[in-house]
Amino acid sequence: MALLFYVRLIGLTAGTLVYLFLLALILGHRRPRLFERLLFFLALSLFLVYAGELLAVNATLHYGSVPEPTRQVSGFLFSLGLLFLLPLVVQTHAQYIEQVQGGRIRRLRALGIIVYALPVANLVKAALSIHRHPELGIAGFFHSLVVINSLGVLLSCLLAAPIQVSILKSTNNPTERRLFRNLALSSFGLTMALLLINLISPRVDLTNYVTYAELIGILPGALLIYSGLKHNFLEFGAQRNLVYALSATFLALLYLALVRRVSGWIEPTLPPEATASILLFVLIFLFEPLERAIGPALHRAFRERMARWQSLAAELQEEARRGDVAHLVERAERRIREELGLAVVRISVPRDPGVKLLESPGGLGHVVRMPLTAGGKESGILEAASTGSYLTGETSAALEFIAEQLPAMLDLCRLIEGKVRLERELAERERLALLGQMGASVSHNLRNPLSSMKTILQVQLENPELPASVRHDDALVLNEIDRMSAKLSQLLKFAKPSADGKRVAAVALAKQTVELFRHDAERRNVILGSDAPREEICVYVAEEALNEALSNLIVNAIEAQPEGGRVRVALAQRGDRLEICIEDSGPGISPEVRVKMFQPFFTTKATGTGLGLAIVARRVSEMGGTISCESPLAGGRGTRFRVTLPLADPARADDLTRDNAGGYADDTDRG
Repeated sequence: MALLFYVRLIGLTAGTLVYLFLLALILGHRRPRLFERLLFFLALSLFLVYAGELLAVNATLHYGSVPEPTRQVSGFLFSLGLLFLLPLVVQTHAQYIEQVQGGRIRRLRALGIIVYALPVANLVKAALSIHRHPELGIAGFFHSLVVINSLGVLLSCLLAAPIQVSILKSTNNPTERRLFRNLALSSFGLTMALLLINLISPRVDLTNYVTYAELIGILPGALLIYSGLKHNFLEFGAQRNLVYALSATFLALLYLALVRRVSGWIEPTLPPEATASILLFVLIFLFEPLERAIGPALHRAFRERMARWQSLAAELQEEARRGDVAHLVERAERRIREELGLAVVRISVPRDPGVKLLESPGGLGHVVRMPLTAGGKESGILEAASTGSYLTGETSAALEFIAEQLPAMLDLCRLIEGKVRLERELAERERLALLGQMGASVSHNLRNPLSSMKTILQVQLENPELPASVRHDDALVLNEIDRMSAKLSQLLKFAKPSADGKRVAAVALAKQTVELFRHDAERRNVILGSDAPREEICVYVAEEALNEALSNLIVNAIEAQPEGGRVRVALAQRGDRLEICIEDSGPGISPEVRVKMFQPFFTTKATGTGLGLAIVARRVSEMGGTISCESPLAGGRGTRFRVTLPLADPARADDLTRDNAGGYADDTDRG
């Protein structure tokens, strides 16, 4: 019996320390998720169970029998730990499946809500028992509560084992599979021990079986700690310094407990103070052996961490060679967060003063901000937030190392990105130049024959004796020749660059262009209007290029509304640029078409050449402006083309002349 007593004492001490260590680990890496909170309270319940039993056993060892006040405190801790054990087991597993694995078991969540009624029922039942037998007192109340809650412990193990098996079957992660296989085995073993205790409790001494159950109950906490530290399960092992601090604290507590115990054993020979002084002085001679034992392990761990950081830097360096700054920043944020076990990582390049500084999720944890400096100047900022109460020195050192490497990576990425962009622009210009040469050649070789054919047909149509059927066919051919000539002219316009710019009155030119197409708009039952300021706005562009761009956009807007609608041309000055908006109420443009619509020869029209918007984009680019498209605008309909052009410099010598402005109609909007 003496051996079994000390085995139980050691087991209860180990269980108390294991679940206390797990509590500290969860607190150090707390995350704003319900799962971590439930796991904390589940570990707290098991810690209270072991702490209550350990208090009773220590009291027996010290006093020979447990005093009544100690018995009450022990019973309170033990019963409080058992009270919510069942609902916490069910809800913790349900939250793990939902938040960590991304699945959902509705029946399990419903069961978790139902079993919360069990602790309340147990409290009511224990209270009624004490009400009927008031002579039992507080100790009797706690005893009744423990007896009632023993069923909840058995149900917890019965439910935990199949849930853990289902999690084991649903995951391919080797760490999860190993952990939940061992958890299921420990739950099954604990279930068997508890069933045996309940079946034979009236007939035999239960000390052996209770000890076995208590020893098996240590396994879930020990498995979680091992997986967290060895395989970084739930990112518990990401910050090693915290683990080292906890381990050192627990070893110190154990040694102090040993000092107190040994002092009590040899008290008849030596005073307790002398024994404690001797045992504490012995530690001085243990420092060097401990340093020799721990030093190589710490050095090896440091080299492994440095190798991981250098590997991460090499990975990001390789990513920088792809020449995509946005993708590099996104990849760096994700990999730093995964490698260092952080909650959030944000890299801002350049730093935007208007953006709110990063905060840790849920207000937990610690936030560190490290500037990214290149050549003595700040080029951005690296922000990181932990899930725990602080960032350890190890993690801070890793972030500093990465922050020193990132500016060079970003510079390399920008250089490659710029080189790739220039190469693409050069290739595009060469392609457009080739298309222009081909278009000019084709247009030149075809326009002369078409002109001859048109002349012959026009002469034939002037013959009064020409039969009606032939006249009709000639007219059709003549119309087709005109259509082909128009397309060849459009091809030639695309191939030919715009003329040199000059000072142009944009408001007057836009009004004149609107008036030119008003008749076509009315014929299609489209309301064409303009919205322009009274003051003139001058731009320095090629007049023909601006007229051509406006004409193409207005024609497209009119033709986009087969059943009638509205087209509005608006001009406004935005800072040092002129903004021209051509808006229609048509069916809108799909995202797939918007991506390709400015490409040469892309069209959705059966008879289109696909050069109208390509000419517009080219002319706007030649004028130093930009063009964008917004569609749909409201209710799934409408399109708005927005063109911006640089304003004319007032200091230019070639002021606006009478010939430049006088030819434009100064009419008012009739839309």
